[in-house]
Amino acid sequence: MLTIHHLRLSQSERIVWLAEELGIEYDLKLYTRRTDNRLAPDEYKALHPMGIAPVITDGDLVLGESGAIMDYIIAKYAPGTPLSPPPGHRDYTDHLFYYHWANATFMTNGMMALVAQFMGASELPAFVADRVAKGWKIVEQRLGEADYFGGSQLTTADIMMGFQLTTSRAMSGMGIDHLPNLKAYLARIGERPAYQRAMAKCEPGMPPKLD
Repeated sequence: MLTIHHLRLSQSERIVWLAEELGIEYDLKLYTRRTDNRLAPDEYKALHPMGIAPVITDGDLVLGESGAIMDYIIAKYAPGTPLSPPPGHRDYTDHLFYYHWANATFMTNGMMALVAQFMGASELPAFVADRVAKGWKIVEQRLGEADYFGGSQLTTADIMMGFQLTTSRAMSGMGIDHLPNLKAYLARIGERPAYQRAMAKCEPGMPPKLD
C-alpha cells in the first residue's frame, strides 16, 4: 500500500494533493514539527537519509523528492493521466518548464531569502532580492497568459508550484493584493474538490492560504 508521510506545514502536501486528484488509494501519516526548532521530529527524519519532506513508502520502497515521487506515482498508479501531458501535447513544454522550475528555481529563491534572514541580514542581498522579484514576476505573467502553469488544464506543474504560493506564504505573511492574476488562479485552485480534501487532511483546522 502506498503511504504518504506528511510533515505538517511542508511541501509533502503536494503528494497528498496529487493522490486526491488521481483518486488513488493511499494511507496518510501525519507528523507534527518540533516545538523547539520547528523542524521535523526524529521519527520523520529516520524515514529517509535526507531527513526531510516529502517521503513515501510503497511496500519495501522508500522514496524522497517531490518530482521523483510524483513521477513514480503516475508511472505506477495512473499512467496516461492528463496531469502529465505527453510529448507532442500542445502544453508539454510549458508543463515541463514549470514542473521543474517550481523547485529548482522558484522555491530555491525563497530558501535563499529565508537563510539570509535566519543569518540576521537586515535586508536581502541584492542578487537574492532580484531573483525573488523576478520569480514572482514570472508567476504573475504566466497566469495572465494561461489558466494554469501547465497550460490549459491543471497538471503536476501546478501541484509542484502550489506549496510556495500558499502554505509557504502563510508562514512568511506575504500578501498578493498586487498580483491579481495569482489571486484569480488561487481562487480556481481553491474550488477544486481534490485540493480541498487534500488540505483538510494535511492541515486540519488550518484554512488554505488562497488570498
